[in-house]
Formats: sequence, structure tokens, C-alpha cells
Amino acid sequence: MRVVIAGGGLAAQRCCATLRRLGHDGPITLVGDEPLLPYDRPPLSKDWLARGVDEATLLLRPASWYAEHGIAVRLQARATRLLATARRVRLAGGEELRYDRLLIATGARARTLRGSERFENVGVLRSAADAAALRGRLRPGARLVIVGAGFIGLEAAATARALGVDVTVVDPAATPLQAIVGPQLGAWFAELHREEGVDLRLACRVDGFDTAANSVRAVRLSDGTRVECEAVLVGIGVCPATEWLAGSPLEGDGVAVDAGARSAIDDVFAAGDAARAAHWEAAARQGAAAAHSMLGLPAPAAGHASFWSDQYATRLQLLGDPRAATGLQIEGAPAARDFTALYVRDGLVVAGLLAGRPRALPALRAQLGHPPRERNPA
Repeated sequence: MRVVIAGGGLAAQRCCATLRRLGHDGPITLVGDEPLLPYDRPPLSKDWLARGVDEATLLLRPASWYAEHGIAVRLQARATRLLATARRVRLAGGEELRYDRLLIATGARARTLRGSERFENVGVLRSAADAAALRGRLRPGARLVIVGAGFIGLEAAATARALGVDVTVVDPAATPLQAIVGPQLGAWFAELHREEGVDLRLACRVDGFDTAANSVRAVRLSDGTRVECEAVLVGIGVCPATEWLAGSPLEGDGVAVDAGARSAIDDVFAAGDAARAAHWEAAARQGAAAAHSMLGLPAPAAGHASFWSDQYATRLQLLGDPRAATGLQIEGAPAARDFTALYVRDGLVVAGLLAGRPRALPALRAQLGHPPRERNPA
């Protein structure tokens, strides 16, 4: 059985590893459009952005691992078309790879502000190259505007402040992360960043730019104000990188899959951001599920969605889906960045956020689906 994996991220690497662990000894070809082997993206907005250590430290596995496991890796090779009837993937340049099983794991691309792409000091934070470009602008006293107060924007803000950069964050919501964690904890995130010197411009949008040559010199906001800057980071989310599926039955905004990562086409699977997996753990799980399904094995049971973030030396861990909650209980000391927040619906805990309590994650996991224990309110 010949396996082709289109994409070079976490889901792709986990699929490779799981196939070999389960005993598949047929050919596997991994195709990635970046110059790096599959690497870990969370550090891009944290330690790696701050310190710029060797790129090898980002790799999920060293080059020797792929050689030892008989995996052919094609870097800087981009999938451009799926020929489903012929069971082939066409690459940029015209070469076609034949497959018996195909994993679509081409990830996502960062959304941009229309018209901003032409400015040399406006960027996104999706790849190692993006992080390297931004790092060069994070000098003490430099002024950085971040558009978007999601996790990427907030993590980058925390990293930049630690480097002595003046940071302004712009977001149309009333609080950061409001659509995910709700207004109460969104207000806590706002206070966290204000305490560290971030200028938050909330309930505000970008109206335009003041430019000189090929650079943005100031960002004009919907409240009539103007923020001068040396760099702009756009962190307004991502969309699946599945444009190459145009003309196939999987054309659309991401590939719909079942619990086994199966798509609507036989022997074609999808995982990670290409299948709208929300976070790191989901991408890893889907990549492994695809490997099981390729071999005709049942996929492991899905766990709860989870996400973690480091901001100002505080570990933040989110488990479950807070958007389904109707109530919130907080235990601990939010002002000290040390608390547990439980999201409740119909008397049961559906999600939780830990701040500064990494060792409490197993206990939080055990609470999901159960009534909250009696606690003293914060």
C-alpha cells in the first residue's frame, strides 16, 4: 500500500509515526512546502520568537528518524491538484505522485488584512520564516501593532513586551478572546496584558495605514486615533490551505471528515487545520486516527479539546469547549494569576481554564462531565 501525505506539519508526522508503529511497511512519501522537516508551531510565538535558537530544536523528529523509518520526504514541494479518479497528487512543476491512500494535511494559511501584503513591515505568524522576520524587528523601544487579540496575538504581545518592545493590540471585540473564554475571563486577559504595559485598543478596527515607501508608519483606527509603529503583526485567524482541491469532490473551505479522519472520497483522509482541527492536540489525534483508518483499524477514542499558552511566565491551559457553557465558577486568586475556572452547563462541567496551575490538569480532566465540586468562590 503506497501512502502519500500532502503536508509537512504535526498531523502529517503523527500519521507517519503511527503507520510505522502499527506495522505498515509499504512506501510512505511526505510532501511539505516549507524547507523544514515537520516542526512544532507553538514555540513560534513564544520562546523561539524571543530567542531564535537553532531551527533543529523546532523539529518534531530529526532527519535521521525519517531515514530510519523508510519515509521519503519531499521538502519545498507543494501539492497543486488532486486527481482523485486517477489516485494522483500533482505537485508544482507538474510531477504527479500515485497513491493508494492519501492524507490531506496541508494545514492552514494566516488571514491577512486586505491590501497590507505589499508592505515589508507587515506580517503574520504562521511559519518559522514568519517568526524569523518578526524577530528581527523586536528591538527594545520599537513599536509593534498587533491586529487581533486571539491566542497568537496575545502570546506574541507577551514575548515582545519581554524584549522591551512597545506593544499595541487592536481587536473589534470588547475583551480579548471573548468568543472563546467569554467576557468575564476575557476581561481578566485584558487586565493581565495591561499590567504588563500593553496598550489594548478594544472594540476598535483598523481603518487604514499611513505609509512611506513600502512600509507602514502608523495604523489608523476606527475610533479616530492613530498608532505609530515600526512593525505590524496580523493575527486574525487562519483558513484551511485547501485551495489546491479545487475541481475535486473535496473542494471547499476545509475537508469534512468523520471520527476516523475519512473524507467523502474513498482512501482519502484529512487531518489538522486542513480538516479544521482547532488546536495542536486535535491535529495530532487526527493524524493518528487517519493512520488507523488507512490500515482498517478503529480509530482511538477522541479526547477533550485542549490548548495551552504561556503568557508572562504564567501557564494557561484550556480543556473542553467553553462556548457551550451557561455558567462560570472561579476558585483561586485571579489577581495573583493563580486560579481554576470551571465552565458549567446543565449542572455539569463542560470546560475549564487553569492559570498558573499546570499540575491541576489531571484533576480538571477528571471533572469534565461531572457536577462541579463545592468550592469557595473567588
